Amino acid sequence: MPTNRAPLLFGFNTPPGDREMGRVNRATFVAEQDRLVELAARHFDSIWCSDHVMEGDRYRIEPWTQATWLLARFPTITIGHNVICNSYRHPPLMAKMSASLSHISGGRFILGYGAGWLEPEYKAYGWEFPSAKVRIAQMDEAVRLIRTMWTESPATFHGEYYHVENAFCEPRPDPVPPILIAGEGEKFLLPAVARHADWWLSYGHHVDVLWHKMSVLADHCRAIGRDPDSIRKATPLTVYLRPSAAEARAWAGDAVYADQQAFAGDPAELRDRITELSELGFEMIQLRFAELMGSRDIELFLDEVLPHFR
Repeated sequence: MPTNRAPLLFGFNTPPGDREMGRVNRATFVAEQDRLVELAARHFDSIWCSDHVMEGDRYRIEPWTQATWLLARFPTITIGHNVICNSYRHPPLMAKMSASLSHISGGRFILGYGAGWLEPEYKAYGWEFPSAKVRIAQMDEAVRLIRTMWTESPATFHGEYYHVENAFCEPRPDPVPPILIAGEGEKFLLPAVARHADWWLSYGHHVDVLWHKMSVLADHCRAIGRDPDSIRKATPLTVYLRPSAAEARAWAGDAVYADQQAFAGDPAELRDRITELSELGFEMIQLRFAELMGSRDIELFLDEVLPHFR
């Protein structure tokens, strides 16, 4: 890796419950999660919680509750969401919740934010599901409102969708949490990233697609006079990792082709994939391990992949 660049960061995506890879044991989930996060907290730079409230009848913990629990259980880790859906929590309350969590954790919180996308989840919980253009406009406005409440006291904000009048958000966060915005839509989403994000979370694609998205984001930044390098870049990666590449690919099956964020291979191949992403300009890789509540794949990563980047 180039020696003049900051060290590559690694995030651990903790299971929120069941995943497409398998089911969790409801009776032992909390203890198994603690065991995995305790392992990850010793080696990873941050822990990330996925913001969905349901996936059919699968077991799933509400992610704000999960993040708060983990921050209290593990007093040295940084926690973020990938990502909080703007539609699910009223933005002024989100500002207050974020300020409070940042304060009581000593600044160990990153606000991961997005416009939402999973229509059946919206409808099941009674949330309106407007067009993508409207959802992104609402998210854009929400981020501006949140920053206003974090920095002004009292805060007054009147937008098209959200309003506060002489609202206090005490204690205001100091320092202000970084905001990570996820998504890749070129017409509406990436302009919002250019305007507001400290971090941009892409979704995994082939390198040529990622390069194109980064170029589009850079164009949007330059259009408003912002240095594209002032936005840090992160990307997720679902990992099917085994000592043998053949074993990993047999385990993943068609999932590695269906999931654009998926990798299946041995440690050497994973090192190459991460190096490729780093050379493209990504500064954080958020890893989701396919073994779910097991740790063999995590331990293999810690032994044979992570040392290459430290």
